[in-house]
Amino acid sequence: MTNTMQAAPPEEPLAEPEEPLAEETVAPLEDRAAGCLVGAAVGDALGGPVEGWTPEQIVARHGGRVGGIVGPFHEDWRTARPIAPFHKGDGHVTDDTLMTHALVRVYEKVRDHLDAFDIADHLVPDLIGTPRWIPELEDEALPLHRIFLAEKWLVARLHYGHIDPREAGVGNIVNCGAAMYMAPVGVVNAGHPDRAYAEALDVAGAHQSSYGLEAAGVFAAAVAAAFAPDATVASVVGHALRLAKDGTRAAVEAVCDAAAAHTGFESALAPLRAAVAPFDTVGPDYRNPSLGARRPSRLHAIEELPVALGMLVACGGDFRTTVLGSVNYGRDCDSIATMSGAIAGALHGSAAVPAEWSTEVARASRLDLHAPAAALAAVTREVFARDRARRRAHEQAFAALTGA
Repeated sequence: MTNTMQAAPPEEPLAEPEEPLAEETVAPLEDRAAGCLVGAAVGDALGGPVEGWTPEQIVARHGGRVGGIVGPFHEDWRTARPIAPFHKGDGHVTDDTLMTHALVRVYEKVRDHLDAFDIADHLVPDLIGTPRWIPELEDEALPLHRIFLAEKWLVARLHYGHIDPREAGVGNIVNCGAAMYMAPVGVVNAGHPDRAYAEALDVAGAHQSSYGLEAAGVFAAAVAAAFAPDATVASVVGHALRLAKDGTRAAVEAVCDAAAAHTGFESALAPLRAAVAPFDTVGPDYRNPSLGARRPSRLHAIEELPVALGMLVACGGDFRTTVLGSVNYGRDCDSIATMSGAIAGALHGSAAVPAEWSTEVARASRLDLHAPAAALAAVTREVFARDRARRRAHEQAFAALTGA
């Protein structure tokens, strides 16, 4: 090696100028993980301010369909019921995103597949032990103080009741509470919908039962299916139908069949609601649920997942129109748009999520929307390596047993 204190020999030619570095590329896994989780957060934030209302009420309030980030439904949101004290709108994410990011943090700790015990050991302590910025409260607080009653159930049953985590979801309100934050399970099982379905059922068993649990599994499977290199809207829906059971399968099939007749969300709003109505236990008045609402049943389904998949079909998987259709549907539209945004984002990658939306949601919510996706993609690579090692060990053991 040349002594660095000596001058180069005079006959040595000058070094040629270096070629400019090629622009750094993002691997498809990382890109689509960002599309999925950022897309979910954007859908959540856009749907939050009109959650609970009908399409007609949304049009009356905003002078037409919602086309992006809007303010609260009531100007006096601080005192208006049933909104107070939450500042819904203006780019604020809701509990859907808070729970999604909390589940990502569990994956970061465990760095492997999760089960119901990981929810008890890691998610519940996160909800009750670490104050975080809550956009709708415009303050730092424990996530427990923001989440809905069906999510508080996790704390009551697991932390205070010491219930077996695998059975803790039994008896809870049957709703979309577990499904709404299952996108990370789909990411970790990218391209493997069957494994995502099974893992989500295990994870969400601590939270939900019946068709609420089934929806969590099917949504995670749809996200995982969207990561396949050749994934399409049809393939995602196909995997959802293949895995879904009972009323959930029937509802997804009915809504997606109805959606297939449309080429945009405007004409699909009423038909999709009509298609899912026979399976929805809440009833026509979202804020005044029927007496049979949210009870276990093999005949029914949550409304949010079938409608999210239906919007994906009606809009051809386009992120912007799929999410806006989910938002303008009303009712539990923040969760519908969270799910449809996650799937559309996973299908097309981060570039599909409008930057003007994601940038403002991150700013308004004081959240780094990309960091959880990057962290989860890293965990996904580690989990795949673990799975491959486990699979090879099993193959060797089986070969020894069979003499193959």
